[in-house]
Amino acid sequence: MGFFERIGNLDRRWIFLLMGLAVAIPIIIIDVTGFIPPELPMPKAKSTFQTLDDLPAGSKVLLSWDFDPATEGELGPMANTFIRQCAQKGHKMYFMALVPVGAQMIRSTTSDVIGTYYPDLVYGEDWVDLGYKAGNEAVVKTLVTDFNQMFPSDARGEPLSTIPMMSGIKDLTAFDAIVSVTAGYPGCKEWVLFASTPLKIPTVVGCTGVIAPQMYPYYPQQIQGLLQAIKGAAEYELLVNDWVRRDQFRNTLLAMGVEVSGEDSMGDLPSTSEELDAWAGDHVGKGLTEAQATEVRGFASEKKAELVAPVDAPEPGLFLEAQKRMGPQLSAHILMLVLIVLGNLTYFVTRRRGGGR
Repeated sequence: MGFFERIGNLDRRWIFLLMGLAVAIPIIIIDVTGFIPPELPMPKAKSTFQTLDDLPAGSKVLLSWDFDPATEGELGPMANTFIRQCAQKGHKMYFMALVPVGAQMIRSTTSDVIGTYYPDLVYGEDWVDLGYKAGNEAVVKTLVTDFNQMFPSDARGEPLSTIPMMSGIKDLTAFDAIVSVTAGYPGCKEWVLFASTPLKIPTVVGCTGVIAPQMYPYYPQQIQGLLQAIKGAAEYELLVNDWVRRDQFRNTLLAMGVEVSGEDSMGDLPSTSEELDAWAGDHVGKGLTEAQATEVRGFASEKKAELVAPVDAPEPGLFLEAQKRMGPQLSAHILMLVLIVLGNLTYFVTRRRGGGR
């Protein structure tokens, strides 16, 4: 019996075993070595990041968490990263949910991100949890004209009139952007049809893989950013992680009396004192003056170590989840492609030899 005949008669349990190994081995390797497959951010992820980055600090962003634990694997990492970008940028965050378990997702993600990495943010001044509201698209339609009718209080039962950041919020036109993280209905489509499109509010969407094709026609006119499942989450995660490091480096440098001009003038960030000296020299006329570069090179060793610490520090695991989950998905997809090619070759070879239909 030839090779292709053996493939054609292969017990399907071997295929199940191969798929199990294709998923398990990358998980073990990533866990043991910390290796993360490289990602290349695509235009939809870049535009998602850019939409929120273009807003001035202090902008009001409405974040609707319309997913549950069943889809947390795809949507949880992007939800965490949305919070991280908004918190790092200084936006005011207003959380709500159109699905019942979305309220639980709000508590989980805000606790993980804000509670752990941005504890200085004050509830009621920097972020607020409005909780779940029943009614599907009727909720969105009502918010368009009367926010307080739908949300007289927050998730804790506090009247909105007592929450400082709710002052002046009468309808959806008060918000500068909408973020919808969606697993199905109700969710992103309702936000697009009844809120962002008629009101022209910048909107970005993160959704599961099965929902993404429904959202393609709305991009980029009616929605300005779109993240598709764990792949989109990984691309967006990479963009935000890189930007946070640059922002922390820039802020630390500014606190030391050196202001770097230009958003795109940072280049490759230095992770050692020696690299910092070279970086300062390379950036004369590219964000730094000669005097500033001399000042940076003249920093004491302790000061230099403080400056490069955020660059050299390992990224918190919470903000690497999507990239880590791409490893087993990548290997599983490669195996599927190989099996499809082998299956088709087997079919045509055996058919040509008269081995069956």
